[in-house]
Amino acid sequence: MRIRSTVTRAVIPVVALGLALSGCAGSDDGGGTGTAAVGTTNDINPHDVADLRDGGNLRLSVSGFPVNWNTLMVDGNEAPVASMARAMLPQAFRIDAAGNTTVNTDYFTSVELTKTDPQQVTYTINPKAVWSDGTPITWEDIASEAAAMSGRDKAFLIAGTVGFDRVEKVERGVDDRQAVITFSKHFAEWKAQFAGNGMLYPKSVTGTPEAFNKSLVDGLPVTAGPFQIQSIDRTQGRIVLGRNPKWWGATPKLDTITFSVQDVAADIPALQNNELDAAGVSNRDQLKTVEGIAGVAIRRTPATQWSHLTFNGAPGSILSDPKLRVAIMKAIDRQGIATAIHNGLVANPHPLNNHIYLEGQTGFQDNSLPYDPDAAARELDALGWKLNGDVREKDGRKLEIRDVMYQQDVWVQMAQIMQQNLARVGVKLNIETKPGTGFFRDWIQPGNFDVGQWTWVGDAFPLNGMPQIWGYDPNDLQGNYGRIGSPELNALIEQTISELDPKKAIELANQVDRKIWEEGHSLPLLQSPGIVAVKDTIANYGARGLATLDWTKVGFLK
Repeated sequence: MRIRSTVTRAVIPVVALGLALSGCAGSDDGGGTGTAAVGTTNDINPHDVADLRDGGNLRLSVSGFPVNWNTLMVDGNEAPVASMARAMLPQAFRIDAAGNTTVNTDYFTSVELTKTDPQQVTYTINPKAVWSDGTPITWEDIASEAAAMSGRDKAFLIAGTVGFDRVEKVERGVDDRQAVITFSKHFAEWKAQFAGNGMLYPKSVTGTPEAFNKSLVDGLPVTAGPFQIQSIDRTQGRIVLGRNPKWWGATPKLDTITFSVQDVAADIPALQNNELDAAGVSNRDQLKTVEGIAGVAIRRTPATQWSHLTFNGAPGSILSDPKLRVAIMKAIDRQGIATAIHNGLVANPHPLNNHIYLEGQTGFQDNSLPYDPDAAARELDALGWKLNGDVREKDGRKLEIRDVMYQQDVWVQMAQIMQQNLARVGVKLNIETKPGTGFFRDWIQPGNFDVGQWTWVGDAFPLNGMPQIWGYDPNDLQGNYGRIGSPELNALIEQTISELDPKKAIELANQVDRKIWEEGHSLPLLQSPGIVAVKDTIANYGARGLATLDWTKVGFLK
């Protein structure tokens, strides 16, 4: 489901439902047979590279030009940017469909937790690894990124700290190709710092606030992956990635990857017209359409992305009272939304009932508040919001709220269901749709909404996004666009991400989730079933689930 999405360095925002080209366990069977739980498999048409032909152009789409190509920076913290950047930048670990990690030996010969008291992690860099300008990747690149992301210098407009605020120092190891990170406090998900939604940038980008915030506005000139940016054509709406001549790893099978910048509504028609090689599927009509396209396979694996509703609880906002937010949450029929949107796409449509864990991930449990419109009405009465005609009022102010979202049919359909739910209890919801380009920069980040709809895109490190989204510092919002939180929640988050025992961390994370529900921070709606239509000649690409893609192995069958 392609929704406007965002990434936290643990999670990313996206505007469009289904954007990340993910899918539900299974293959080419009919609609309505998948689940909405991440699992241990994915659906990427796996083939040995010997089965692939050399060359070719993979044609994909993206909903807007990046505002910034620095995914570490708040303006670049969007799923479309990250999906392109993963083909071009170092990551420390490869992740399989079950969420297990192995060292990405293209970039590192080893990454080890070498001490626990104090916690210390040693990164040994592949001696062949170089940036596309020919300079070697060294410990200084790691040290520079750690310093920029620490949050200590507020001039760096970071999307989230990803535990770098807990780094005491980064030192040179046995040589320039080794970095030793020492933590001042334990960090449970240290593997996430340069993996999942985290990437390593050159020190030329992370060395100063000016470079960090502005140097990648127009492109990504220095990379270190199998691909690099070949061209950006704003007139034609094209971003083309080509092979990186400095790449030292296995030669990619593809020559180029072309991203067409277009509205998501154009994707399925473009697939029909042989203008795209893959397209996300977000509703039953689209599924029926793509099932009728010759040479197209329906690939399914539950995606690490979920739609939700964020409340604006900033001081002075109409929803600043947590009791009001909770009452409104109880009036929204999330099961009704799941049935309306996912019926025919998955076998048992139901809402996502946890903020931290996706269904199917170890640690998931249902901590949600019940749908209870009668209780919601009573609570609104008790808060002094009294019915005056069809809409409640208090102190002369109508209970009328603005729902801001990306212009997409599925988003609007969800909002219309919520609009009807809330009208039943005397709350008026006004639907406002916005374009994809600049959606977060212009609307969400400034808090220009009462409730906002977008998709979070996570990864195999679910705890990593907690400080970014639900931790609250009024002077450093990171991804907490609703400006909601409490000292109690901050302390619980701190305790959770400091816990190195995985079982204890899961228990604490679910305490965090229950507290998020109690504060009325945000309302999870649907986990993406991840359905993507892909040309059946394409291998090692499609519905990836928790796994990372190996871009050297993506290609066309002989």
